[in-house]
Amino acid sequence: HSLRDAKLSLKEIDEVILVGGSTRIPAVQDLVKKMTGKAPNVTVNPDEVVALGAAVQAGVLSGDVSDIVLLDVTPLSLGLETLGGVMTKIIPRNTTLPTSKSEVFSTAADGQTSVEINVLQGEREFVRDNKSLGSFRLDGIPPAPRGVPQIEVKFDIDANGILSVAAVDKGTGKKQDITITGASTLPKDEVEKMVEEAEKFAAEDKEKRDAIDTKNQAESVIYQTEKQLKELGDKVPGDVKEKVEGKLKELQDAVAGGSTETIKDALAALNQEVMQLGQSLYQQQGSGPTPGAGADGTADSAGPSEKTGDGGDVIDADFTDSN
Repeated sequence: HSLRDAKLSLKEIDEVILVGGSTRIPAVQDLVKKMTGKAPNVTVNPDEVVALGAAVQAGVLSGDVSDIVLLDVTPLSLGLETLGGVMTKIIPRNTTLPTSKSEVFSTAADGQTSVEINVLQGEREFVRDNKSLGSFRLDGIPPAPRGVPQIEVKFDIDANGILSVAAVDKGTGKKQDITITGASTLPKDEVEKMVEEAEKFAAEDKEKRDAIDTKNQAESVIYQTEKQLKELGDKVPGDVKEKVEGKLKELQDAVAGGSTETIKDALAALNQEVMQLGQSLYQQQGSGPTPGAGADGTADSAGPSEKTGDGGDVIDADFTDSN
């Protein structure tokens, strides 16, 4: 686990220090040497290694030792709840402290004026299987079509493991935040249990997460396609519009009761027809800009998975209405 979390291979290990009395067993030492290709360092008493390490850390904290830097890490991933009851991870497990990271999200419904920020800790894909550290609400978002508001959520963890989470509506500047202590002080056995459960149910969770992500994506495309057809009106050739509406209905039916693969197939088919729609409009207008685009021919930012003006990503995972 430690090597995998550190993203290191056995060949990248410089030295092996044995910890605990049981490592005196010759078979254990032979196994370590066989795995790493290095003879264990036996200059330190295995029974005293932890105590010596604690003494070094105490020296660092007290200021008596200045030439050593000890860095803590997050024991579990941190994130928040998004559409479909899934956990969107912001700070991965074993990230070195202090750290700061932000992502931009959007709303999941037309006219949504508030979002609930549920801060989560854990390694599973769904909210129900992780630990909620706290929640808060950001109100006062101007009513707008889904996917238009941009809400930046920032996670900050200081060197002491204190977590601060802030949400800002980029349109109005309105902000709410929460400070959480103890996010990095979970008992070791609890951390290990949560990691083991994540590994045990990884395949099952991945399949369920894929189903929810696919459905969310399909619903977003349905919304955008319906909006585009309405805005373009009579500009869309009749035969093209009929094909798009046919594939749109197939996708709606798949979302209502089809399998994940059925939804994916219907989504791909609709996207293909929408591309044909765009091509027909280009042919109508010659070299003019695409309908809905700016004067320079570039499309206006509207979808929840497009880039923001400052280069940040708008994550394709929306907040549900907290009302």
